[in-house]
Amino acid sequence: MDEAGLLACSMYVDLNPVRAAMAGSPDDSIHTSAYDRIEAEKGKQIPSAAFDLKAIPAKEAGRKIRETSVEELKQERKEARKNPTGRKVRRDGWLAPLSMTHGTLESDPEVHQDGFRGSDKGFLNIDWKDYKRLLRWTARQGVEGVTSKVPSAMAKTLQELGIDALMWRDLVWNWQKYFGKSSCVGRPESMKADAERIGHHHHRGQASVAECFAIT
Repeated sequence: MDEAGLLACSMYVDLNPVRAAMAGSPDDSIHTSAYDRIEAEKGKQIPSAAFDLKAIPAKEAGRKIRETSVEELKQERKEARKNPTGRKVRRDGWLAPLSMTHGTLESDPEVHQDGFRGSDKGFLNIDWKDYKRLLRWTARQGVEGVTSKVPSAMAKTLQELGIDALMWRDLVWNWQKYFGKSSCVGRPESMKADAERIGHHHHRGQASVAECFAIT
């Protein structure tokens, strides 16, 4: 998956509630990463059970599982989720950052040190402000035929990724059409290179998705 494919995939997932008519916009799409990032900007926080975790030796953990009834284990886990310390983190604190740190290599690890997420490494070369603007615009294009021109600033971002701005709405809203049966996501040239790497001529969807990346 290259960056263009990753951006489209991320927005496809963040827009699932809108696509399913469960929400009217990303701002209402609970249970998505975008929603948690938007709420965090408003100062919203969530309890963090990570502060209450205590390391247990594997031998002791195994013995406890063998000697404790299922109901007792369920009750203990329920109590643990109550976050007795009361400590909280930003609503998006459990998420890795969206934007990559400038000046770091893609292969450089950025290990999180505070215990409530796996990594401090971002995954896109686009800042959250631009991602949010593009996400909200894309959400408003949900009804076929009711589309507007991509704002120039966002069109430039898409063009830098090799994506045809006129096809962006179709790429995200009809994700399954292009990548539903493919094991690789991204620009046609990236898909071709990956196919050749594993000894194939092409990936499924490679030809059909080409129209979304043909800059006009």
